[in-house]
Amino acid sequence: MQTVSVADFLRQSFDFLIIGGGTAGLVVASRLAQHGQFTVGVIEAGGQVNGREDVEIPGYFGKSLGTEIDWKFRTAPLAEVGGKTLMCPRGKALGGSSAINFMTWCRASREDYDAWERLGNPGWGWDDLLPYFKKSETFHPPSPAVQVEKDIRYDPDAFGYSGPIHISYPSHIPPRQRLWFNTLNSLGVKTNSAHAAGSIAGVWTNVNSIDPRTMTRSFATNYCDLAGSNLHILTEAMVQEIVLDKTSEGYVASRVRFTHKDQKYVVSALREVILSAGTVKSPQILELSGIGNPEVLSRAGIPVKVDSPMVGENLQEHKSIHAIVEHDPELENSDDLFLDADYAAAARGQFARDRTGGFSHVFGSYAFVPLARHMPQETLDRLCSRVQALTEFSEEKKAILEERLRCPDKRGQIEYIFKLGVGPMAQRGKKLATLYQILQYPFSVGSVHVQPAPSQKEDPVIDAGYFKGPAGELDLEVMLESTRFAREIILAPSMSSVVKQLVHPPAGFYADDQVMRKWIIDHAGLAMHAVGTCALGGLAGIRGGVVDERLNVFGAKGLRVVDASIMPLQIGAHIQATVYAIAEKAADMILHDAARQ
Repeated sequence: MQTVSVADFLRQSFDFLIIGGGTAGLVVASRLAQHGQFTVGVIEAGGQVNGREDVEIPGYFGKSLGTEIDWKFRTAPLAEVGGKTLMCPRGKALGGSSAINFMTWCRASREDYDAWERLGNPGWGWDDLLPYFKKSETFHPPSPAVQVEKDIRYDPDAFGYSGPIHISYPSHIPPRQRLWFNTLNSLGVKTNSAHAAGSIAGVWTNVNSIDPRTMTRSFATNYCDLAGSNLHILTEAMVQEIVLDKTSEGYVASRVRFTHKDQKYVVSALREVILSAGTVKSPQILELSGIGNPEVLSRAGIPVKVDSPMVGENLQEHKSIHAIVEHDPELENSDDLFLDADYAAAARGQFARDRTGGFSHVFGSYAFVPLARHMPQETLDRLCSRVQALTEFSEEKKAILEERLRCPDKRGQIEYIFKLGVGPMAQRGKKLATLYQILQYPFSVGSVHVQPAPSQKEDPVIDAGYFKGPAGELDLEVMLESTRFAREIILAPSMSSVVKQLVHPPAGFYADDQVMRKWIIDHAGLAMHAVGTCALGGLAGIRGGVVDERLNVFGAKGLRVVDASIMPLQIGAHIQATVYAIAEKAADMILHDAARQ
Protein backbone atom coordinates (compact mmCIF):
# COMPACT_ATOMS: atom_id res chain seq x y z
CA MET A 1 0.00 0.00 0.00
CA GLN A 2 1.57 3.23 -1.19
CA THR A 3 1.30 5.49 1.85
CA VAL A 4 3.91 8.21 1.69
CA SER A 5 5.29 11.12 3.69
CA VAL A 6 4.01 14.60 3.00
CA ALA A 7 7.36 15.52 1.47
CA ASP A 8 7.20 12.61 -0.98
CA PHE A 9 3.56 13.40 -1.74
CA LEU A 10 4.37 16.98 -2.67
CA ARG A 11 7.18 15.87 -5.00
CA GLN A 12 4.72 14.07 -7.26
CA SER A 13 3.02 15.50 -10.31
CA PHE A 14 -0.54 14.14 -10.10
CA ASP A 15 -2.92 13.62 -12.96
CA PHE A 16 -5.77 12.95 -10.54
CA LEU A 17 -6.26 13.96 -6.92
CA ILE A 18 -8.82 12.05 -4.87
CA ILE A 19 -10.12 13.68 -1.70
CA GLY A 20 -11.00 10.87 0.69
CA GLY A 21 -9.49 7.39 0.89
CA GLY A 22 -12.74 5.72 1.86
CA THR A 23 -15.00 3.15 0.24
CA ALA A 24 -15.45 5.04 -3.04
CA GLY A 25 -12.19 6.98 -3.05
CA LEU A 26 -9.90 3.95 -2.94
CA VAL A 27 -11.87 2.23 -5.69
CA VAL A 28 -11.51 5.19 -8.05
CA ALA A 29 -7.90 5.88 -7.13
CA SER A 30 -6.82 2.27 -7.53
CA ARG A 31 -8.62 1.73 -10.84
CA LEU A 32 -7.12 4.94 -12.29
CA ALA A 33 -3.63 4.00 -11.09
CA GLN A 34 -4.08 0.42 -12.34
CA HIS A 35 -4.54 1.82 -15.85
CA GLY A 36 -0.81 2.54 -15.84
CA GLN A 37 -0.87 5.90 -17.60
CA PHE A 38 -1.79 8.16 -14.69
CA THR A 39 -0.26 9.22 -11.39
CA VAL A 40 -2.88 9.35 -8.68
CA GLY A 41 -2.83 10.98 -5.26
CA VAL A 42 -5.20 10.33 -2.35
CA ILE A 43 -5.62 12.71 0.58
CA GLU A 44 -7.17 10.91 3.57
CA ALA A 45 -7.98 12.43 6.98
CA GLY A 46 -7.58 9.17 8.91
CA GLY A 47 -4.80 6.64 9.19
CA GLN A 48 -4.18 3.01 8.32
CA VAL A 49 -6.31 0.49 10.22
CA ASN A 50 -5.37 -2.83 8.64
CA GLY A 51 -4.52 -5.30 11.38
CA ARG A 52 -6.72 -3.73 14.06
CA GLU A 53 -8.84 -6.38 15.72
CA ASP A 54 -11.85 -4.10 16.07
CA VAL A 55 -11.74 -3.64 12.29
CA GLU A 56 -10.81 -7.06 10.99
CA ILE A 57 -12.48 -9.58 13.33
CA PRO A 58 -16.17 -9.94 12.39
CA GLY A 59 -17.36 -10.62 15.94
CA TYR A 60 -16.10 -7.20 17.01
CA PHE A 61 -18.46 -5.38 14.62
CA GLY A 62 -19.55 -2.07 16.09
CA LYS A 63 -16.67 -1.96 18.56
CA SER A 64 -14.82 0.76 16.63
CA LEU A 65 -17.79 3.14 16.64
CA GLY A 66 -16.99 6.16 18.79
CA THR A 67 -13.22 5.57 18.61
CA GLU A 68 -10.59 7.65 16.86
CA ILE A 69 -11.35 5.96 13.54
CA ASP A 70 -14.93 7.29 13.61
CA TRP A 71 -15.66 10.92 12.71
CA LYS A 72 -18.22 10.80 15.55
CA PHE A 73 -20.59 13.17 13.81
CA ARG A 74 -23.84 14.05 15.55
CA THR A 75 -26.95 15.70 14.24
CA ALA A 76 -28.02 19.19 15.18
CA PRO A 77 -30.35 19.16 18.23
CA LEU A 78 -33.73 17.66 17.37
CA ALA A 79 -36.71 19.70 18.50
CA GLU A 80 -38.94 16.64 18.17
CA VAL A 81 -37.12 14.91 21.05
CA GLY A 82 -36.29 17.81 23.35
CA GLY A 83 -33.00 18.83 21.78
CA LYS A 84 -31.43 15.37 21.71
CA THR A 85 -28.78 14.70 19.08
CA LEU A 86 -28.26 11.45 17.18
CA MET A 87 -25.06 9.62 16.32
CA CYS A 88 -23.92 9.66 12.68
CA PRO A 89 -20.91 7.32 12.63
CA ARG A 90 -18.59 7.54 9.60
CA GLY A 91 -15.22 5.96 9.06
CA LYS A 92 -12.22 8.24 9.53
CA ALA A 93 -9.61 5.83 8.25
CA LEU A 94 -8.08 4.46 5.10
CA GLY A 95 -11.04 2.42 3.90
CA GLY A 96 -13.61 4.85 5.28
CA SER A 97 -16.90 3.42 6.48
CA SER A 98 -16.11 0.05 4.87
CA ALA A 99 -13.68 -0.33 7.80
CA ILE A 100 -16.26 0.24 10.54
CA ASN A 101 -19.62 -0.87 9.12
CA PHE A 102 -21.41 -4.12 9.97
CA MET A 103 -20.25 -5.87 6.77
CA THR A 104 -23.72 -6.21 5.26
CA TRP A 105 -23.55 -6.82 1.51
CA CYS A 106 -26.76 -6.51 -0.47
CA ARG A 107 -28.21 -4.80 -3.51
CA ALA A 108 -31.47 -2.93 -3.77
CA SER A 109 -34.18 -4.00 -6.18
CA ARG A 110 -33.96 -3.28 -9.89
CA GLU A 111 -36.66 -0.62 -9.68
CA ASP A 112 -34.68 1.48 -7.19
CA TYR A 113 -31.80 2.03 -9.62
CA ASP A 114 -34.12 2.36 -12.61
CA ALA A 115 -35.76 5.22 -10.68
CA TRP A 116 -32.48 7.15 -10.82
CA GLU A 117 -32.52 6.82 -14.59
CA ARG A 118 -36.19 7.85 -14.77
CA LEU A 119 -35.22 11.13 -13.12
CA GLY A 120 -33.06 11.94 -16.15
CA ASN A 121 -29.76 10.24 -15.33
CA PRO A 122 -28.96 7.96 -18.28
CA GLY A 123 -26.64 5.07 -17.50
CA TRP A 124 -27.67 4.70 -13.85
CA GLY A 125 -30.31 1.96 -14.10
CA TRP A 126 -30.03 -1.63 -12.87
CA ASP A 127 -28.72 -3.04 -16.14
CA ASP A 128 -25.98 -0.39 -16.24
CA LEU A 129 -24.88 -0.91 -12.64
CA LEU A 130 -25.04 -4.72 -12.43
CA PRO A 131 -21.68 -5.26 -14.22
CA TYR A 132 -20.05 -2.93 -11.70
CA PHE A 133 -21.60 -4.71 -8.72
CA LYS A 134 -20.06 -7.89 -10.08
CA LYS A 135 -16.73 -6.23 -10.87
CA SER A 136 -16.27 -5.22 -7.24
CA GLU A 137 -16.81 -8.65 -5.66
CA THR A 138 -15.47 -12.16 -5.37
CA PHE A 139 -18.30 -14.38 -4.20
CA HIS A 140 -17.37 -17.54 -2.30
CA PRO A 141 -20.29 -19.99 -2.58
CA PRO A 142 -21.10 -22.20 0.39
CA SER A 143 -20.51 -25.89 -0.14
CA PRO A 144 -23.42 -27.90 -1.60
CA ALA A 145 -23.77 -29.70 1.73
CA VAL A 146 -24.09 -26.42 3.66
CA GLN A 147 -26.55 -25.06 1.10
CA VAL A 148 -28.82 -28.04 1.66
CA GLU A 149 -28.35 -28.26 5.43
CA LYS A 150 -28.93 -24.54 6.05
CA ASP A 151 -31.35 -23.94 3.16
CA ILE A 152 -29.21 -21.19 1.58
CA ARG A 153 -30.70 -20.09 -1.73
CA TYR A 154 -29.26 -17.68 -4.29
CA ASP A 155 -28.77 -17.09 -8.01
CA PRO A 156 -25.10 -17.89 -8.81
CA ASP A 157 -25.23 -15.82 -12.01
CA ALA A 158 -26.03 -12.68 -10.03
CA PHE A 159 -22.61 -12.54 -8.35
CA GLY A 160 -19.10 -11.62 -9.45
CA TYR A 161 -16.16 -13.96 -8.95
CA SER A 162 -12.97 -11.93 -9.51
CA GLY A 163 -13.33 -8.59 -7.69
CA PRO A 164 -11.25 -7.14 -4.83
CA ILE A 165 -13.96 -7.45 -2.15
CA HIS A 166 -14.49 -11.01 -0.89
CA ILE A 167 -18.05 -11.82 0.11
CA SER A 168 -19.62 -14.90 1.62
CA TYR A 169 -22.59 -16.27 3.51
CA PRO A 170 -22.13 -16.61 7.28
CA SER A 171 -19.78 -19.39 8.28
CA HIS A 172 -22.09 -20.29 11.13
CA ILE A 173 -25.85 -20.35 10.66
CA PRO A 174 -27.52 -21.27 13.96
CA PRO A 175 -30.81 -23.16 14.36
CA ARG A 176 -32.68 -19.88 14.88
CA GLN A 177 -32.29 -19.25 11.15
CA ARG A 178 -34.94 -21.85 10.40
CA LEU A 179 -37.08 -20.25 13.11
CA TRP A 180 -36.78 -16.89 11.35
CA PHE A 181 -37.74 -18.32 7.95
CA ASN A 182 -40.69 -20.24 9.38
CA THR A 183 -41.95 -17.16 11.20
CA LEU A 184 -41.83 -14.84 8.19
CA ASN A 185 -43.22 -17.50 5.85
CA SER A 186 -46.15 -17.99 8.21
CA LEU A 187 -46.93 -14.28 7.91
CA GLY A 188 -46.96 -14.34 4.13
CA VAL A 189 -43.38 -13.22 3.50
CA LYS A 190 -41.86 -15.64 1.02
CA THR A 191 -38.30 -16.92 0.94
CA ASN A 192 -36.33 -15.04 -1.73
CA SER A 193 -34.15 -17.45 -3.69
CA ALA A 194 -32.43 -14.73 -5.72
CA HIS A 195 -32.06 -11.76 -3.38
CA ALA A 196 -29.08 -10.30 -5.30
CA ALA A 197 -30.68 -10.63 -8.74
CA GLY A 198 -33.03 -7.66 -8.88
CA SER A 199 -35.60 -8.06 -6.10
CA ILE A 200 -34.69 -7.80 -2.46
CA ALA A 201 -38.19 -8.43 -1.07
CA GLY A 202 -38.73 -11.49 1.10
CA VAL A 203 -36.74 -13.37 3.71
CA TRP A 204 -33.23 -14.66 3.08
CA THR A 205 -29.82 -15.32 4.56
CA ASN A 206 -27.55 -12.34 4.17
CA VAL A 207 -24.18 -12.12 2.44
CA ASN A 208 -21.34 -10.32 4.25
CA SER A 209 -18.09 -8.65 3.19
CA ILE A 210 -16.08 -11.30 5.01
CA ASP A 211 -13.25 -13.21 3.36
CA PRO A 212 -13.96 -16.87 4.23
CA ARG A 213 -10.33 -17.82 3.68
CA THR A 214 -9.24 -15.77 6.70
CA MET A 215 -12.64 -14.98 8.30
CA THR A 216 -11.73 -11.29 8.41
CA ARG A 217 -13.40 -8.14 7.11
CA SER A 218 -12.85 -7.49 3.41
CA PHE A 219 -12.86 -3.76 2.78
CA ALA A 220 -11.75 -0.99 0.46
CA THR A 221 -8.02 -1.17 1.17
CA ASN A 222 -8.04 -4.42 -0.84
CA TYR A 223 -8.26 -2.25 -3.94
CA CYS A 224 -4.82 -0.78 -3.28
CA ASP A 225 -3.27 -4.09 -4.32
CA LEU A 226 -4.36 -3.32 -7.90
CA ALA A 227 -2.68 0.06 -8.11
CA GLY A 228 1.06 -0.51 -8.26
CA SER A 229 3.51 2.36 -7.94
CA ASN A 230 1.26 4.97 -9.54
CA LEU A 231 -0.85 5.38 -6.40
CA HIS A 232 0.37 7.67 -3.62
CA ILE A 233 -1.66 7.99 -0.41
CA LEU A 234 -1.18 10.67 2.20
CA THR A 235 -2.93 9.88 5.47
CA GLU A 236 -3.84 12.12 8.43
CA ALA A 237 -4.29 15.09 6.10
CA MET A 238 -7.33 17.38 6.27
CA VAL A 239 -8.59 19.07 3.11
CA GLN A 240 -9.51 22.73 3.55
CA GLU A 241 -10.49 23.80 0.06
CA ILE A 242 -10.59 22.86 -3.60
CA VAL A 243 -9.00 25.80 -5.44
CA LEU A 244 -11.11 26.94 -8.39
CA ASP A 245 -9.43 29.07 -11.05
CA LYS A 246 -11.54 31.57 -12.99
CA THR A 247 -11.27 31.23 -16.75
CA SER A 248 -13.16 32.67 -19.71
CA GLU A 249 -15.32 29.52 -19.67
CA GLY A 250 -16.00 29.48 -15.94
CA TYR A 251 -14.28 27.87 -12.99
CA VAL A 252 -11.78 24.99 -13.19
CA ALA A 253 -10.57 22.87 -10.26
CA SER A 254 -6.79 22.91 -10.24
CA ARG A 255 -5.44 22.50 -6.71
CA VAL A 256 -6.30 21.27 -3.24
CA ARG A 257 -5.35 23.00 0.00
CA PHE A 258 -4.85 20.75 3.00
CA THR A 259 -3.21 20.59 6.41
CA HIS A 260 -0.96 17.87 7.73
CA LYS A 261 0.25 18.01 11.33
CA ASP A 262 -0.86 21.65 11.56
CA GLN A 263 1.14 22.69 8.50
CA LYS A 264 -0.60 24.04 5.39
CA TYR A 265 0.10 22.74 1.90
CA VAL A 266 -1.18 23.00 -1.66
CA VAL A 267 -1.04 20.26 -4.30
CA SER A 268 -2.06 20.40 -7.96
CA ALA A 269 -4.05 18.09 -10.24
CA LEU A 270 -3.23 18.17 -13.96
CA ARG A 271 -6.51 16.55 -15.04
CA GLU A 272 -9.19 16.29 -12.32
CA VAL A 273 -9.99 16.58 -8.64
CA ILE A 274 -12.34 13.84 -7.48
CA LEU A 275 -14.24 14.44 -4.26
CA SER A 276 -14.99 11.20 -2.38
CA ALA A 277 -15.34 12.43 1.18
CA GLY A 278 -18.80 10.97 1.76
CA THR A 279 -22.34 12.24 2.26
CA VAL A 280 -21.38 14.42 5.25
CA LYS A 281 -17.97 15.79 4.25
CA SER A 282 -18.32 16.17 0.46
CA PRO A 283 -20.92 18.97 0.60
CA GLN A 284 -18.98 20.70 3.35
CA ILE A 285 -15.82 20.73 1.21
CA LEU A 286 -17.73 22.04 -1.82
CA GLU A 287 -19.13 24.88 0.29
CA LEU A 288 -15.73 25.71 1.76
CA SER A 289 -14.55 25.96 -1.86
CA GLY A 290 -17.28 28.45 -2.83
CA ILE A 291 -19.73 26.03 -4.45
CA GLY A 292 -23.18 26.09 -2.89
CA ASN A 293 -26.28 28.05 -2.02
CA PRO A 294 -25.39 31.77 -1.84
CA GLU A 295 -27.44 32.20 1.35
CA VAL A 296 -25.53 29.39 3.11
CA LEU A 297 -22.17 30.68 1.88
CA SER A 298 -23.00 34.24 2.87
CA ARG A 299 -23.76 33.22 6.45
CA ALA A 300 -20.39 31.50 6.55
CA GLY A 301 -18.51 34.41 5.02
CA ILE A 302 -17.47 32.38 1.96
CA PRO A 303 -17.31 34.13 -1.46
CA VAL A 304 -19.66 32.50 -3.98
CA LYS A 305 -17.98 31.04 -7.05
CA VAL A 306 -20.68 28.64 -8.24
CA ASP A 307 -24.33 29.22 -7.34
CA SER A 308 -25.36 25.60 -6.74
CA PRO A 309 -28.47 25.59 -4.52
CA MET A 310 -28.71 21.83 -3.95
CA VAL A 311 -25.27 21.36 -2.38
CA GLY A 312 -25.87 19.77 1.02
CA GLU A 313 -29.62 19.40 0.44
CA ASN A 314 -31.59 16.19 -0.18
CA LEU A 315 -30.07 14.28 2.77
CA GLN A 316 -31.89 10.95 3.04
CA GLU A 317 -31.27 8.41 5.76
CA HIS A 318 -32.82 5.12 6.80
CA LYS A 319 -34.53 5.36 10.20
CA SER A 320 -34.15 2.47 12.61
CA ILE A 321 -36.14 1.34 15.63
CA HIS A 322 -35.85 -1.89 17.58
CA ALA A 323 -37.72 -4.06 20.02
CA ILE A 324 -36.00 -6.15 22.68
CA VAL A 325 -37.31 -9.51 23.85
CA GLU A 326 -36.14 -12.04 26.40
CA HIS A 327 -35.53 -15.41 24.78
CA ASP A 328 -34.98 -19.04 25.68
CA PRO A 329 -31.79 -19.18 27.81
CA GLU A 330 -30.65 -22.31 25.98
CA LEU A 331 -30.04 -20.39 22.75
CA GLU A 332 -26.59 -18.96 22.11
CA ASN A 333 -26.25 -15.20 22.29
CA SER A 334 -23.66 -12.79 20.94
CA ASP A 335 -23.71 -10.81 24.21
CA ASP A 336 -21.94 -13.72 25.88
CA LEU A 337 -18.79 -12.55 24.10
CA PHE A 338 -18.89 -9.37 26.19
CA LEU A 339 -20.56 -10.49 29.44
CA ASP A 340 -18.85 -13.82 30.07
CA ALA A 341 -15.06 -13.52 30.24
CA ASP A 342 -14.45 -17.27 30.19
CA TYR A 343 -16.76 -17.76 27.22
CA ALA A 344 -15.12 -14.87 25.38
CA ALA A 345 -11.61 -16.19 26.06
CA ALA A 346 -12.56 -19.61 24.75
CA ALA A 347 -14.18 -18.10 21.66
CA ARG A 348 -11.14 -15.90 21.05
CA GLY A 349 -8.87 -18.92 21.29
CA GLN A 350 -11.10 -20.85 18.92
CA PHE A 351 -10.96 -18.02 16.39
CA ALA A 352 -7.16 -17.87 16.65
CA ARG A 353 -6.87 -21.63 16.12
CA ASP A 354 -9.22 -22.31 13.24
CA ARG A 355 -11.19 -19.14 12.43
CA THR A 356 -14.48 -20.52 13.74
CA GLY A 357 -16.75 -19.70 16.69
CA GLY A 358 -18.51 -16.57 17.87
CA PHE A 359 -15.90 -14.13 16.57
CA SER A 360 -16.01 -15.47 13.01
CA HIS A 361 -19.41 -14.24 11.88
CA VAL A 362 -22.10 -11.56 12.08
CA PHE A 363 -25.88 -11.90 12.14
CA GLY A 364 -27.60 -13.00 8.95
CA SER A 365 -31.40 -13.18 9.48
CA TYR A 366 -32.89 -10.55 7.17
CA ALA A 367 -36.28 -9.75 5.64
CA PHE A 368 -37.48 -6.89 3.44
CA VAL A 369 -41.25 -6.57 3.63
CA PRO A 370 -43.55 -4.56 1.31
CA LEU A 371 -46.08 -2.73 3.46
CA ALA A 372 -48.72 -3.19 0.76
CA ARG A 373 -48.87 -6.90 1.60
CA HIS A 374 -50.21 -6.36 5.10
CA MET A 375 -51.41 -2.74 5.25
CA PRO A 376 -55.17 -2.18 4.95
CA GLN A 377 -56.02 -0.79 1.50
CA GLU A 378 -57.79 2.20 3.03
CA THR A 379 -54.66 3.11 5.00
CA LEU A 380 -52.47 2.65 1.93
CA ASP A 381 -54.67 4.91 -0.19
CA ARG A 382 -54.67 7.57 2.52
CA LEU A 383 -50.86 7.56 2.76
CA CYS A 384 -50.47 7.72 -1.02
CA SER A 385 -52.74 10.76 -1.23
CA ARG A 386 -50.49 12.46 1.31
CA VAL A 387 -47.43 11.69 -0.84
CA GLN A 388 -48.94 13.69 -3.68
CA ALA A 389 -49.40 16.69 -1.37
CA LEU A 390 -45.68 16.92 -0.51
CA THR A 391 -43.93 20.03 -1.77
CA GLU A 392 -40.37 18.78 -1.17
CA PHE A 393 -40.33 16.62 -4.29
CA SER A 394 -40.82 16.97 -8.02
CA GLU A 395 -43.79 15.25 -9.65
CA GLU A 396 -41.42 12.56 -10.96
CA LYS A 397 -40.08 11.81 -7.48
CA LYS A 398 -43.54 11.75 -5.94
CA ALA A 399 -44.67 9.21 -8.54
CA ILE A 400 -41.72 6.98 -7.63
CA LEU A 401 -42.35 7.30 -3.89
CA GLU A 402 -46.00 6.36 -4.32
CA GLU A 403 -45.06 3.36 -6.47
CA ARG A 404 -42.75 2.19 -3.69
CA LEU A 405 -45.58 2.36 -1.17
CA ARG A 406 -47.97 0.45 -3.41
CA CYS A 407 -45.48 -2.21 -4.54
CA PRO A 408 -46.74 -5.58 -3.20
CA ASP A 409 -43.86 -7.89 -4.02
CA LYS A 410 -40.55 -6.58 -5.45
CA ARG A 411 -39.38 -4.00 -2.90
CA GLY A 412 -39.40 -3.88 0.86
CA GLN A 413 -40.59 -0.70 2.55
CA ILE A 414 -39.31 -2.02 5.88
CA GLU A 415 -36.28 -4.16 6.66
CA TYR A 416 -36.42 -6.51 9.65
CA ILE A 417 -33.32 -8.07 11.21
CA PHE A 418 -33.36 -10.54 14.09
CA LYS A 419 -30.30 -10.87 16.30
CA LEU A 420 -29.77 -12.85 19.49
CA GLY A 421 -28.07 -10.16 21.52
CA VAL A 422 -28.49 -6.46 22.26
CA GLY A 423 -24.92 -5.18 22.48
CA PRO A 424 -24.51 -2.23 24.91
CA MET A 425 -27.91 -2.95 26.50
CA ALA A 426 -26.89 -6.49 27.50
CA GLN A 427 -27.85 -7.58 31.01
CA ARG A 428 -26.25 -10.28 33.12
CA GLY A 429 -28.60 -13.11 33.91
CA LYS A 430 -30.90 -12.43 30.96
CA LYS A 431 -30.75 -13.63 27.38
CA LEU A 432 -32.02 -10.78 25.24
CA ALA A 433 -32.62 -10.53 21.49
CA THR A 434 -33.20 -7.60 19.15
CA LEU A 435 -35.72 -7.21 16.36
CA TYR A 436 -34.65 -4.24 14.22
CA GLN A 437 -37.05 -2.52 11.85
CA ILE A 438 -35.55 -0.04 9.41
CA LEU A 439 -37.50 2.36 7.19
CA GLN A 440 -36.04 1.98 3.69
CA TYR A 441 -37.74 4.77 1.75
CA PRO A 442 -37.85 7.93 3.87
CA PHE A 443 -40.10 10.77 2.79
CA SER A 444 -38.40 13.34 5.00
CA VAL A 445 -35.19 14.96 3.78
CA GLY A 446 -32.55 16.88 5.67
CA SER A 447 -29.37 18.77 4.88
CA VAL A 448 -25.65 19.05 5.61
CA HIS A 449 -24.08 22.50 5.56
CA VAL A 450 -20.94 24.28 6.62
CA GLN A 451 -21.02 26.06 9.97
CA PRO A 452 -22.03 29.73 9.82
CA ALA A 453 -18.50 30.56 11.00
CA PRO A 454 -16.52 28.03 8.97
CA SER A 455 -13.56 26.15 10.28
CA GLN A 456 -12.19 22.90 8.91
CA LYS A 457 -11.88 21.76 12.53
CA GLU A 458 -15.64 22.14 12.99
CA ASP A 459 -18.11 19.49 11.92
CA PRO A 460 -20.80 20.56 9.47
CA VAL A 461 -24.36 21.10 10.64
CA ILE A 462 -26.39 17.93 10.05
CA ASP A 463 -30.14 18.47 9.92
CA ALA A 464 -31.50 14.93 9.86
CA GLY A 465 -35.01 15.98 8.80
CA TYR A 466 -36.14 13.88 11.75
CA PHE A 467 -39.95 13.36 11.51
CA LYS A 468 -40.19 16.97 10.41
CA GLY A 469 -43.19 18.43 8.59
CA PRO A 470 -45.69 16.56 6.42
CA ALA A 471 -42.96 14.30 5.00
CA GLY A 472 -41.79 13.39 8.51
CA GLU A 473 -45.38 12.64 9.51
CA LEU A 474 -45.55 10.20 6.60
CA ASP A 475 -42.38 8.50 7.85
CA LEU A 476 -43.98 8.18 11.26
CA GLU A 477 -47.16 6.61 9.87
CA VAL A 478 -45.19 4.07 7.86
CA MET A 479 -43.09 3.18 10.91
CA LEU A 480 -46.28 2.87 12.96
CA GLU A 481 -47.56 0.24 10.51
CA SER A 482 -44.20 -1.52 10.50
CA THR A 483 -44.21 -1.61 14.31
CA ARG A 484 -47.56 -3.39 14.22
CA PHE A 485 -46.07 -5.97 11.87
CA ALA A 486 -43.03 -6.34 14.15
CA ARG A 487 -45.44 -7.32 16.92
CA GLU A 488 -46.91 -9.95 14.61
CA ILE A 489 -43.42 -11.35 14.07
CA ILE A 490 -42.76 -11.53 17.82
CA LEU A 491 -46.11 -13.16 18.56
CA ALA A 492 -46.08 -15.61 15.63
CA PRO A 493 -46.24 -19.25 16.86
CA SER A 494 -42.75 -20.12 15.59
CA MET A 495 -41.15 -17.10 17.27
CA SER A 496 -43.18 -17.26 20.46
CA SER A 497 -41.87 -20.75 21.05
CA VAL A 498 -38.53 -19.19 22.06
CA VAL A 499 -39.51 -15.63 23.05
CA LYS A 500 -40.30 -15.46 26.75
CA GLN A 501 -41.49 -11.87 26.99
CA LEU A 502 -41.31 -8.44 25.41
CA VAL A 503 -38.89 -6.21 27.31
CA HIS A 504 -38.77 -2.98 25.29
CA PRO A 505 -41.21 -1.48 24.52
CA PRO A 506 -43.60 -2.83 27.15
CA ALA A 507 -46.24 -5.18 25.81
CA GLY A 508 -49.18 -2.90 26.64
CA PHE A 509 -48.02 -0.02 24.47
CA TYR A 510 -49.38 -1.55 21.24
CA ALA A 511 -52.94 -0.74 22.35
CA ASP A 512 -52.60 3.02 21.82
CA ASP A 513 -51.51 4.56 18.51
CA GLN A 514 -50.50 7.85 20.12
CA VAL A 515 -48.30 6.06 22.64
CA MET A 516 -46.72 4.09 19.78
CA ARG A 517 -46.05 7.26 17.77
CA LYS A 518 -44.34 8.95 20.72
CA TRP A 519 -42.24 5.87 21.40
CA ILE A 520 -41.10 5.72 17.78
CA ILE A 521 -40.10 9.40 17.75
CA ASP A 522 -38.31 9.08 21.10
CA HIS A 523 -36.36 5.95 20.20
CA ALA A 524 -35.70 5.96 16.44
CA GLY A 525 -32.11 6.34 15.28
CA LEU A 526 -30.20 6.73 12.04
CA ALA A 527 -28.94 3.62 10.25
CA MET A 528 -25.53 4.84 8.96
CA HIS A 529 -26.84 4.91 5.36
CA ALA A 530 -26.92 8.63 4.57
CA VAL A 531 -27.09 9.59 0.87
CA GLY A 532 -28.08 12.38 -1.47
CA THR A 533 -26.28 15.61 -0.51
CA CYS A 534 -24.44 15.98 -3.85
CA ALA A 535 -27.09 14.25 -5.93
CA LEU A 536 -27.40 13.52 -9.61
CA GLY A 537 -29.38 16.46 -10.99
CA GLY A 538 -31.14 14.64 -13.80
CA LEU A 539 -33.62 16.60 -15.90
CA ALA A 540 -33.56 19.52 -13.44
CA GLY A 541 -29.81 20.04 -13.76
CA ILE A 542 -28.21 22.34 -11.20
CA ARG A 543 -31.64 23.20 -9.74
CA GLY A 544 -32.23 19.53 -8.96
CA GLY A 545 -28.81 18.30 -7.94
CA VAL A 546 -25.07 18.88 -7.82
CA VAL A 547 -23.60 16.59 -10.49
CA ASP A 548 -24.51 15.47 -14.00
CA GLU A 549 -24.81 11.85 -15.14
CA ARG A 550 -21.02 11.61 -15.49
CA LEU A 551 -20.63 12.94 -11.94
CA ASN A 552 -19.15 16.26 -13.06
CA VAL A 553 -19.97 19.08 -10.65
CA PHE A 554 -22.23 21.61 -12.32
CA GLY A 555 -20.40 24.89 -12.88
CA ALA A 556 -16.87 23.61 -12.17
CA LYS A 557 -14.73 21.84 -14.75
CA GLY A 558 -12.24 19.20 -13.69
CA LEU A 559 -14.22 18.35 -10.56
CA ARG A 560 -16.38 15.28 -9.86
CA VAL A 561 -18.06 13.78 -6.83
CA VAL A 562 -17.92 10.01 -6.41
CA ASP A 563 -19.51 8.60 -3.26
CA ALA A 564 -22.92 7.87 -1.68
CA SER A 565 -23.84 11.55 -1.80
CA ILE A 566 -24.63 11.33 -5.54
CA MET A 567 -27.68 9.08 -5.03
CA PRO A 568 -30.76 11.16 -5.94
CA LEU A 569 -33.15 8.84 -4.09
CA GLN A 570 -32.48 6.50 -1.19
CA ILE A 571 -32.44 2.80 -2.02
CA GLY A 572 -34.13 -0.05 -0.20
CA ALA A 573 -30.94 -1.80 0.94
CA HIS A 574 -27.78 -1.30 2.94
CA ILE A 575 -25.68 0.98 0.77
CA GLN A 576 -22.16 -0.51 0.95
CA ALA A 577 -22.29 -2.66 -2.21
CA THR A 578 -23.95 0.17 -4.15
CA VAL A 579 -21.17 2.61 -3.23
CA TYR A 580 -18.60 0.17 -4.62
CA ALA A 581 -20.62 -0.15 -7.84
CA ILE A 582 -20.93 3.66 -8.16
CA ALA A 583 -17.17 4.02 -7.77
CA GLU A 584 -16.39 1.24 -10.25
CA LYS A 585 -18.67 2.88 -12.82
CA ALA A 586 -17.16 6.29 -12.10
CA ALA A 587 -13.62 4.98 -12.67
CA ASP A 588 -14.65 3.63 -16.06
CA MET A 589 -16.26 6.95 -17.00
CA ILE A 590 -13.20 8.94 -15.92
CA LEU A 591 -10.88 6.70 -17.93
CA HIS A 592 -13.17 6.92 -20.94
CA ASP A 593 -13.29 10.71 -20.75
CA ALA A 594 -9.51 10.93 -20.29
CA ALA A 595 -8.98 8.86 -23.44
CA ARG A 596 -11.02 11.39 -25.42
CA GLN A 597 -9.02 14.41 -24.27
